[in-house]
Amino acid sequence: LLLILIASISRATNPPLTFTGTEIEEQVFIADTHCMKVSAGPTQKMNLFQSVTSALDNTLAGDPTAVIFGEDVAFGGVFRCTVGLRDKYGKDRVFNTPLCEQGIVGFGIGAAAAGATAIAEIQFADYIYPAFDQIVNEAAKYRYRSGNMFDCGKLTIRAPWGCVGHGSIYHSQCPEAFFTHCPGIKIVVPRGPVQAKGLLLSCIADQNPCIFFEPKILYRAAVEQVPTEAYQIPLSQAEVLQEGSDLTLVAWGTQVHVLKEVAAMAQEKLGVSCELIDLRTILPWDTETVCKSVVKTGRLLISHEAPVTGGFAAEISSTVQEECFLNLEAPISRVCGYDTPFPHIFEPFYIPDKWKCFEAVKRMINY
Repeated sequence: LLLILIASISRATNPPLTFTGTEIEEQVFIADTHCMKVSAGPTQKMNLFQSVTSALDNTLAGDPTAVIFGEDVAFGGVFRCTVGLRDKYGKDRVFNTPLCEQGIVGFGIGAAAAGATAIAEIQFADYIYPAFDQIVNEAAKYRYRSGNMFDCGKLTIRAPWGCVGHGSIYHSQCPEAFFTHCPGIKIVVPRGPVQAKGLLLSCIADQNPCIFFEPKILYRAAVEQVPTEAYQIPLSQAEVLQEGSDLTLVAWGTQVHVLKEVAAMAQEKLGVSCELIDLRTILPWDTETVCKSVVKTGRLLISHEAPVTGGFAAEISSTVQEECFLNLEAPISRVCGYDTPFPHIFEPFYIPDKWKCFEAVKRMINY
């Protein structure tokens, strides 16, 4: 009770977080100039958190069984992703939970199994670990262990994810790889507002429990024209953002924008043509698109913020090695976070920035 009281006082005396003016944010978001036409309806200028709000609004309006719950979501959440939804749809459909991630996900599993469209929010991805057992041993296996008699496929778990400029140990982590060893769930990470809304609505509609990680540094930094009506973007389909012939770049979330800069630098400074792929869905991932690209280019660089050892780049690298070995012109390169806890003042040195990725490109081309 004391911990809950302290947390409540802290939240009451601290306004919703805004991450602006950091060294990292200045270089991250490059808006899509070729966003696929996902809806013929009207659009509105939105940042990423507003596009998430729009997706949740569409869901609550169109599905009377939909409920949204988590820590502080009733007043709008620390990142404002649920702002206005309780007033619009009522306290029985948008409501707070105790500070217990295991309980949040456990409640979501039960609600989804009972037929509700359950949308749970974990306030930061760093705090998803207490819910690990509920996700891995319950949500992911519920359909399998019941012989398809029961399932909790209508469960979606949202969580702010990734580095932010000053988040330090407990507000910067990228835990996606912990869950990729778990058949039965889907894991999705968007790169911008248009993608966020369409992919989130696809997760909510999917018949499997999904984890939707939202790059929090892009909540306000990423701005695009987003359709106001509901639309979906297919899961497990990577997107080729830029075609190239010399080297394949693969990333997801914030790191896609870093590699966009790297591709431009490689073309300008080295005359190297890079093919850029946004994986979007981490599990199950689109092996066909990645392998097809590597067969063409002969080189592969994968980059993510999470530590390199055991990161999902290792799984991609292993699969490509098996499928495309005779096509490789250079060893596969992984440019990722270091195998250390996420630092505070040294965060700019920890992240796999464009300079580290560009050096890796040069090494691969000169191999």
